[in-house]
Order: sequence, then C-alpha cells, then structure tokens
Amino acid sequence: MPAEPAGLAVCRHLPEYPSGPPLVFQPAVDDIDTPSWIRSNLEELESRLVENGAILLRSFPVKDAASFDAAARAFCPCLMDYNDQHTPRTRVTPDIYTSTEYPSDHRIPFHSENSKNLEWPLKLWFFCLQPPSDGGETLLADNQKVLAKITPSVSRLFAEKGVMYVRNFGEGLGLSWQTAFQTEDQWEVERRCGKFGMEFEWRSGGRLRTRHTTPALAVHPATHQQVWFNQAHLFHVTSAGRQMAESLLDLFCEEDLPSNAYFGDGTRMEPAIIEEIRNCFEECAISFRWQAGDVLMLDNMLMAHARNPFVGQRRVLVAMAEPCNHDGPLQRASHQVRSLL
Repeated sequence: MPAEPAGLAVCRHLPEYPSGPPLVFQPAVDDIDTPSWIRSNLEELESRLVENGAILLRSFPVKDAASFDAAARAFCPCLMDYNDQHTPRTRVTPDIYTSTEYPSDHRIPFHSENSKNLEWPLKLWFFCLQPPSDGGETLLADNQKVLAKITPSVSRLFAEKGVMYVRNFGEGLGLSWQTAFQTEDQWEVERRCGKFGMEFEWRSGGRLRTRHTTPALAVHPATHQQVWFNQAHLFHVTSAGRQMAESLLDLFCEEDLPSNAYFGDGTRMEPAIIEEIRNCFEECAISFRWQAGDVLMLDNMLMAHARNPFVGQRRVLVAMAEPCNHDGPLQRASHQVRSLL
C-alpha cells in the first residue's frame, strides 16, 4: 500500500518489493527544487531512512555531479572525503567520486562502506548518470537480517574475536600504497597508521604491509540493534573465487597475499565459514534497475550493497557523510573528513 505523501512528492515502494527497501519518492510537480524539498522534508526522510535502510529519489531534476552534490548536501552539508582507496575510483569533484571502477563483467560483492575500519560513513548516496544497456543492478541486503541468518556459533566466534585485515601493497596486484594512501610520503603513511592503530611494515622494494583488527559487529546508533558489519568475506583470499585463490596461493605465500582476512587473534577463517556468510547475503538480497537521474540514499550500517555485471556504459557517482565509529556518530568541525585507511 502506498505511503503518505511527503510535501510535493509521492512516497511508495517498488512494485517488485512492496514491503521492502528502497522506499521511493517521486515528485508530484514538474518544477520541484530538489535541495529545497529535501530540507523541507528532512525529518521525515531521516525517519524513513532508519525505518527502511534505503531511500530512492526517482524523477527528481538531478542531472549532473553538481546537482547531485547539492542534493547530498541538503541532507548533510559536510560530505566526507574518500581516502580509503581499497578499490579503484576517480574523484569527480572535491567530495564526489565514481563508484568502484571494476570491469563490467566483474560482480562486486556485498559490503558496507569502510566497515573494515574503526570509522565509517553512516550515510551513502549513489547517483545514476548513465544506466547500462543491460544488467548493472545495485543489490541491497539488510545487515540485521544477515546477522540473524548466520549460524549463532559462527556469529559468536566473530563477535568474540573480531576480524584482522592484512594488506600487501606493491606485490604487482591491487593498488599501490601511494594510490591507497593518496601520498608519496612514507612518513605520512606511518603517521596515519599510528593515528589509527594500524601496524605497518616496510619491506624490500618499497613494498608495504599493513594489519589492523576491528569488531565484526556494530550497534546502530538510532535503532540500538546489532548488525553484521565487517568485510571478512570481501578480504578473504577466497573472495576472488576458488580457482583464483588457488592461483594466488601458488604465486604468494599466505602472509604475502595482496589481501586476506583472519580472526582478530590471527587464526585462519575456514573457507566454509566465509561461504556461509556470502550465502546469507545472497539470501537477503534484493535488486533494482537504475534509471538515469536516480539518487539512492543508504544507511550504511543498516544496508550493505553490491553490483551485478553489466553490458554497455554504466556511470554511477558516490557521496558519503556523517562519520561514525563504535561509540556512535562523530562531530567534526572541518569541511572534509578523512576516513581510516
């Protein structure tokens, strides 16, 4: 059943997901001013976001990076800088980036942005400049439902031990440390690692190894419910598939893999456990096909996202805001907020 209108827009669910996210708002008039409408309905939109985990603004006059930036800032005036370059992306404006630039035939697994870190954005926005000719759907999964599906003994193990993330830069695969840290200065890398409690090791040939441990679960600041909130399945060597994992282990000893995940005490995660986690995400997955001009807003703690392979050109931009950690939302005075690397 359609929800009540909000201001000059109609609120409803997608027909294929009549009770699930995203909740869709469409303007009821032709000349709506998107930022003004957002500011006028901010309290309701915030409430609906926590209730649904995802909001889709469809058919609003958002046409380019500048109007997307204005719409995002109507929600949160201070957007976050994106300095956690685990995956390739391009800066479009000071605070707007492309979505992950993996090849079109590559499926991006489920994840919540920066959930591997001690600090992350609470809000994410995606803007579709150009939908692909086929495929490329964004997939969503409720992190609380994912946690409920995971075998209790497994989730307890993660809750007790946390997750250790290990990255090796300069091994010929993945990003260089210069790209990941957005600097050529080794001292600056060391400063950031020290600030955020990351172990680092400079190795021969200018290579770098980092290691850090974070909790596997988090408590949402508004709902006060526990959610599954980590990237163990994304970092684990099996994330590339069984055949690729075997090839990587033929090329590298385990400690030299480009990335890998362990329990917080350093013990290995069995592939069967990681496969169960992936399957739980898939069981919770819903998807929708992009239309040009769509703006999708996610509560990053409540909703994980993924991407299907696609055909043709797909151009989706990203913004993020409201830094948060395990103690709750952070208050920042500066315009730009740097996330943990």
